[in-house]
Parts: sequence; C-alpha cells; structure tokens
Amino acid sequence: MTLPPPDHALSPLTGWSRAHWEVLADRLLAALVPYATPGFAQYRLPGRRSWSGVVSDGLEGYARSFLLASFRIAGAGGQVDPRLVERYARGLTTGTDRDSGEAWPELTDRSQQMVEAASIAIGLHETRPWIWDALDTRVQERVVDWFSGFVGAKTWDNNWRLFQVVAEQFLASVGAPYSRSDIDGGLDRIEDWYRGDGWYSDGDGRNYDYYAGWAMHLYPLLWARMAGPGGDGGRGEVYRDRLRQFLTTYPHFFGGDGAPVHQGRSLTYRFAAAAPVWMGALAQCTPLAPGLTRRLASGAARHFVERGIPDERGLLPLGWYGTFLPTTQAYSGPASPYWASKGFLGLLLPAGHPVWTEPELPLPVEESDQYTALPQPGWLLHGTRHDGIVRLINHGSDHNPLEGPARDDPHYAKFAYSTATAPETTPRAWERTVDGHLALLAPDGTPSRRLRIHPLSCAGRVASSRHDARLPGLDEELPVVTTSALHGPWEIRVHRLRAPAGTTLREGGHAVADTSRPHAERGPGWALARTATGLTSAVVALHGWDAETGIAREVAANAYGPHSATPYLTSASPPGRESVHVTLVALGRDTVHARALRESVTCAVHDGGVRVRFPDGRELSL
Repeated sequence: MTLPPPDHALSPLTGWSRAHWEVLADRLLAALVPYATPGFAQYRLPGRRSWSGVVSDGLEGYARSFLLASFRIAGAGGQVDPRLVERYARGLTTGTDRDSGEAWPELTDRSQQMVEAASIAIGLHETRPWIWDALDTRVQERVVDWFSGFVGAKTWDNNWRLFQVVAEQFLASVGAPYSRSDIDGGLDRIEDWYRGDGWYSDGDGRNYDYYAGWAMHLYPLLWARMAGPGGDGGRGEVYRDRLRQFLTTYPHFFGGDGAPVHQGRSLTYRFAAAAPVWMGALAQCTPLAPGLTRRLASGAARHFVERGIPDERGLLPLGWYGTFLPTTQAYSGPASPYWASKGFLGLLLPAGHPVWTEPELPLPVEESDQYTALPQPGWLLHGTRHDGIVRLINHGSDHNPLEGPARDDPHYAKFAYSTATAPETTPRAWERTVDGHLALLAPDGTPSRRLRIHPLSCAGRVASSRHDARLPGLDEELPVVTTSALHGPWEIRVHRLRAPAGTTLREGGHAVADTSRPHAERGPGWALARTATGLTSAVVALHGWDAETGIAREVAANAYGPHSATPYLTSASPPGRESVHVTLVALGRDTVHARALRESVTCAVHDGGVRVRFPDGRELSL
C-alpha cells in the first residue's frame, strides 16, 4: 500500500492527513473484491471460520465492510468510484433475494446476523441519497422484510440490545413497521449498566474494555443521529454528556507510538479503538481539541499500518499485528476484524472540519508522566513520557457475571496490561498463567486462578481489590487482597493472603515478546527479561519472597511476537497465618537495574502495614 507523502506541517507527530485515511479505506475496500460472491452479497475471506458458519461469516464480510464503505461514500458526498456504490447496492439486492443462492440468513433470536444487521442499518442511513433512495422499490421492500426479523426478537443482554435499537430506528426512518417498545426497552436497559464518570459495563457484571467506547457510547449516539433533531426524546443530550466525560481520560489509554492498551476481548478490531474520539467530534460533545482527536486516531491507525496491517493482500487478518488466533474469540470469523471500520467514522466529518485542518497536538503521555485513576472500572493508568509506554493496573474488570460460577480470562484476569505487551494467551500458557498473576501453586504445580474481582478503592496513584483464588481440589475460594501503588516508573504491589499448607506462591511480571528470544537475567530476589529492542520487564522482591527467581518462556503464545519471556518470584508461604508479599514491578524501554533496585528500595512490614522507601527519599505507606 502506497500512502500519500507525510504532511509534517499539519501533523508533526504522525504525518497523517485526511488523504491517508481515504487511501487506507480505499485499499481495504478494494482488497475485498476478489473474495466477493458473484452477486456481492457476501465476502468469504480466508481464515478460520466462526461458530456461526460460512454464510453468516460471508454476511459479516458484507456488513462490516459496508460500514467502512458508507463512511467513505458519505464523507465524500458520493464522489467516489461509482463501482463502490454499485457493489454494495447490488449486495443488498442479492442478499435479500432468497432465491439468489447468496441470501443472508434470517434474523432470529440471538443470532450473529443481528450484529451485522446493525452495521447495514447504519450504512444505509449514512448513504441514503446514493444507495437506499436509488434502490428499486421491490428491493427496498425485501430489505425491510429482512430487517423486520428484529421486531419483537430477543437479543443477548449486553451491547447487542443496541443492535436492535439502531436497526429498528432505520425501519422507522423509512416508514416501515417497527416496535417503539424494542427501541425504548434497549435504551432503558443500558441505563442499568451506566456506572458513572462516562463508564458503562457491557451488560451485568464488571465488564470493562473497549466495548465501552466502540459500542456502549457509539450506538446510542448513532441512534440519536438516525432519530434526528427532536426525535431522541432528550436522550441524545444525556449520551453526549456521558461521552464527554468518558473522553476526558480516554487519551490516556494510548501510548506514544499510537498503540492502545492491550486489554479486553475483540482486540482484533484494532483501530476501532479510535471510534469514540471521532464520535465525540461528530456529535459535538468532545472535550478534546481537534488536533488531539486526529493525533489519537491517526496514531492508532499508523501504529498498525507500520506493523504490516493490512497485510500484503490488503486484508485485516485475525490477530493483533499478523494472524494470531489466541487474540480472538470463537465468535470471530475471518471478516470479524472489519469492525475496524468504526475507526473511520471521522470520514463523515467534512474535509474543512477542524479535526482535519488544525495542527496535531500531543497525547498526554507525550507531554508528561501520567497517573490516572478510573474508579468505575477500577483501573490505574500509568504513562511514562521518556518511553511512551502506558500501563493499565487492573483492580476492577473481570468479565464475569455478578453471581454464579466465575472463570478467568487472560484478557481480563491479569493485574497489569500495557501498550507494549500482551498477555500470554495460548491454552498451554494460560494453564501456567505466569505473567501478570499471583498464583498459589498446588503441590503438583497447578496454579490458582484469579476469578471474580472485588474492587476496594481506586484514587490518586493507589488502587486495591480482593479476588477469589481457586485451587483444584479445594471447594473454598481463597481471598487475596492486593494493593497497587505507582511511584515514578514503577508499580509497588502488596498481596495479603492466608495460604493453605503445601502451597507455594509465584508472582509474574509483564510478558515481553519479540521475533527473537528475549535476553534474561536473574539473581537473588530479582529477575528480568529484555527484548532485542530494549523493552524490559522486571520483578524485584521487597518483602515475603524467597531468593529463588525464574524466567518463564513461551513460543507462539503472545500477540507481540513468537518468542516471549516473563520474570517471576517465588515463596514458600507460611501455612495457617496471613502473609504479606511486596513486589516492585517494572516495565520500560530504559535500562532497568533490577539488582540495584533490590538493594536501594527498602521495605518494612509491621502488623500487616507496609512502608516502602525509595532512593529519592520518598516513602509509601500501604
């Protein structure tokens, strides 16, 4: 893919302009054509199939790429290659013809095609003058008939409620039968998941991830855009205020290289993480300066483009950079990554809009070291200017229901995530669960799992939580209370627990990954792993750990590279009484002197209280 020359006068940080976004969009759309069915109703891309089957996956290819096409067409006022409009109009004609051999599956309760129908509804709304209004009346009737499967249907009780909302609002907008109670019921339901400070959980429980931005904020405001002025019953202003609050801290999730923090599910959508900042500008509710909006979005897109996305075929593979299936979920088909289309929402803003014409402004982490507490999800964000890395300390999101059986997931259960690392996610690595985890090891070496997380506090530079650790063969869940405190480039992590007899404790740092085997060093009470590019993960024992340390290595287990390594500490925990374990966790691109930290950072524990003193004379009491 050949991009336009960088515009460093307008965009001194990324070099990207609107033209770069248009070229990227055109490349993605053109690359899909060889995979289209004859009538363009489906795009059957290469790659692992989803659990919904090949026809549903083909519909997904149409719907998600149509979302991108609609932003491109509408943003250009229809002045695009006419073949683009023709392809998607023909796909509508063929996909809704039950005798075409390419017909889309009907909308049934909780079916994957509900997700895709929402993208088609948005695309039709945005391109109405060029596609919907030009369709033959009989085709319009077939499209309405297909969408009508939503009316009165059941969806999954999470962000899926919003797919029904936007699809039925489209029906309303074209004068077709719809259910007002379906729309109001879905919008009422998300009120139960609004937690404050701009944060939604995706359904019941503590489900915090990028769905807050690219779903829970996005669809209500797209619905309000469809409903039109005066048609939203006042809800639109509420949604705009919530997005405004959300965006005040959202730039803190992005590293200096443009990477978003690698946390949560569906990360294969990649630069869809930029969708809420574009939505803020589109809905005129953003607190961000126009130059910061573009810098964040362009930085995220450029981050992936510079790392081979799209690939040599022009496709978005299932993974993070290249193909890496452990980043995905079973519902992800080969066209699933094209929800990245949401990241192109900014193309709906005219070329003369300030987000396209004002100079770029730096991200927060490019201006100074950042410490951001987010009490609702229970996260601390920690960015360091000198290396541009942002770390997320997790004391609140577990992706479990509020009650009943709980499980852990590497994209939610870790204590820490970052813009430079990913969790180890293959089945074997997840069974070992070394990185970002405090494990109680059974006599046979089986580690405990971090199950449901119960937040306790989150303010300033300190957060704490209790989690339920489960060991095989034990019915009881063992409570572990953990406090994290940020100081300079480091996290101080304090664990308080009562371990059963015969168990050993293990604390793992960040997993670092590269194309070559990371270098490792370890000594009494410290261990580190370093990639060839200088990214270093270290753990330093401050209290309660044995001198013995280790390095856990994996192959093909990490989204950031085929060779990964995690430093860890161990301790034979005293049975029958509460023990305290204090760790310094470091991740950075500068030189980490773990041995010196072991000697210069002091820790005193008295009656369960912890006092840590740093070389600069500052102290923490935890």
